[in-house]
Amino acid sequence: MSSSSIVGRGRALFPESEPSTSASVWNPDFSTTRVSCSTLARRSIICHMASPPAEEWWKQQPQQHRSSSPISCFPSQVASHGPALAPDFFEERPFELQHGISSPSPSGFPSKIAPPVEKEHSAQETPTSKGKRSGVPVYVMLPLDSINSGNNQVNRARAMNASFQALKSAGVEGVMVDVWWGIVEKDGPCNYNWSGYRELLEMAKKHGLKVQAVMSFHQCGGNVGDSAFIPLPWWVVEEAKNNPDMVYTDRYGNRNFEYLSLGCDHLPVLKGRTPVQAYSDFMRSFKESFSDMLGDVIVEIQVGMGPAGELRYPGYPERDGIWKFPGVGEFQCHDNYMLASLKASAESIGKPDWGCAPSDAGHYNQWPEDSIFFKRDGGWNTDYGRFFLEWYSGKLIEHGESVLTAAEGIFRGSPVRLSAKVAGIHWHYGTRSHAPELTAGYYNTRFRDGYLPLARMFGRHGVTFNFTCFEMRDVEQPAAAQCSPEGLLKQVVAAAKSAGVPLAGENALPRYDEGAYHQIVMKSRLEVEGEESMERAYEPMCCFTFLRMNERLFHPENWRRFVQFVKEIGDGKGSSSSREHEHRASELLVATKPLIQEAAAALV
Repeated sequence: MSSSSIVGRGRALFPESEPSTSASVWNPDFSTTRVSCSTLARRSIICHMASPPAEEWWKQQPQQHRSSSPISCFPSQVASHGPALAPDFFEERPFELQHGISSPSPSGFPSKIAPPVEKEHSAQETPTSKGKRSGVPVYVMLPLDSINSGNNQVNRARAMNASFQALKSAGVEGVMVDVWWGIVEKDGPCNYNWSGYRELLEMAKKHGLKVQAVMSFHQCGGNVGDSAFIPLPWWVVEEAKNNPDMVYTDRYGNRNFEYLSLGCDHLPVLKGRTPVQAYSDFMRSFKESFSDMLGDVIVEIQVGMGPAGELRYPGYPERDGIWKFPGVGEFQCHDNYMLASLKASAESIGKPDWGCAPSDAGHYNQWPEDSIFFKRDGGWNTDYGRFFLEWYSGKLIEHGESVLTAAEGIFRGSPVRLSAKVAGIHWHYGTRSHAPELTAGYYNTRFRDGYLPLARMFGRHGVTFNFTCFEMRDVEQPAAAQCSPEGLLKQVVAAAKSAGVPLAGENALPRYDEGAYHQIVMKSRLEVEGEESMERAYEPMCCFTFLRMNERLFHPENWRRFVQFVKEIGDGKGSSSSREHEHRASELLVATKPLIQEAAAALV
């Protein structure tokens, strides 16, 4: 899984073939069984049909199935806003937010803020949690190409085996692995091949490592940290080439094949299935194929819902140099399905002229003050701007609701936790508009908390909130871009706490220095307001996942620091002296030297 603080996470052309109506399920005895796709889904696959024009399709839908409505665009009661969490250079939050009044509604009148939404599921303690007074378990992300996309076997098996031994010896709890849609279902619809992942998970089990399995429905490649290229299944790409409105599109007509547009979530554009049905069938097959490992080896299912596996739009695509840090990015809503939804939403509130995306939001690499829409008093803070941003962010939350509802139903009763990842977009966080967050789909501004609605949505489905940039400090970032990863993290911690959902962390970029490790350990004890006083309280996040396992990690000096970090964060801050951690790390360095030498050599 690719890193993403400033980045997220194409195309393969193959001859068209007839869709398969059976699926390959990998059994524990390493035999492959063909089963009917209908046994994997609650519904059978309907015949392939042409996708209707977006606007005509929209008009045909029953009201309850429409993704945007006057209610979703302008709820009469909006989510309450959290406390002021910005760094010192932020201005005081406005009177309205301090006194429970929302920003103006379309009618121009403010609406009272609703009380917190009651969660359908209480947050569950993680299987590996060591308690509020102890430490944080550490997982390590495996290489993106851990499974060979050509032969569906474990890549560099000798190195993987030695690496697993070393990680276990260092006290690592487990590993995170991307389960690529583009590898498992590449041979045709519902034709699943889990053989490579069975081999990898059996290896993890042998070494006593737990597994976080990421349902990776996105493309790998084209972003910082992507060392491999794994496209979406070829038959999905073929459908998208025949109907380009299936993928996210910017206002210049650039198509992004990293992830299917949420605009077609409920359209039968994939050989008769909708994208949400395809994601559901994939997860259901995974559950059935690895039922013997759920809870014992596989302890977490992270549900990918966008580029880099994150719930967001591809507002800042790295491929071909389209976007460069710290540009504001661009809105990704110009496929016909999204435009039809926007138009219908505008018409439903009697504002047909609002049925188009902003035309003055600049381009990918501009800064907020360079564009009319994002500047200090720009269009983002007008009635039209609020309408558009409510719709744009609302569609993203609806997408999350759809996919997580499916995942929750599939894994209900299984001894695994569900998680979802949100991007750490920290640049221009100190401006009023928070432009890069807006283009990614997070309606977070100086006057509005955009992370509390996400956290509450996760809470409704019993999902852990996974967030990144735990290793970053404000002083390390370019001052001119008003970056604040620490301010952003503080806001997210407050949102998760308010919604009652567990928070898990990752580092955004590969770091092996003591400064980064120290920052992670400090931030792993989440600072929250005391329940009955103004005193500060601390509790550990549920787990931390380190980015990532490679030959650099096993360099002797890097490995020494990493082992010391695992011990320190695992024991809990302040539970033992730094000298003791260094001594234990030195002992482990000597003990694991042959393993790390073998792993480093084989990973090159």
